[in-house]
Amino acid sequence: MKKFCINILPVMLVLFLLSCPSLVFAQPGFGDDVDDVPIDGGLSLLVAAGVGYGAKKLRKRKLVI
Repeated sequence: MKKFCINILPVMLVLFLLSCPSLVFAQPGFGDDVDDVPIDGGLSLLVAAGVGYGAKKLRKRKLVI
């Protein structure tokens, strides 16, 4: 039974991933009177924080850049 579950899991995963695009539908856009706001505001800060955190972890493991 365990071997059957291990063999069937990848097949089920592939079938699920192939069916996902048919389940996802785009949402309608906003009206013309709404001001669109870009998402970039905090994204650059998150990237900088991630780079800093990664550098800190590398230094801690003594793999200095």
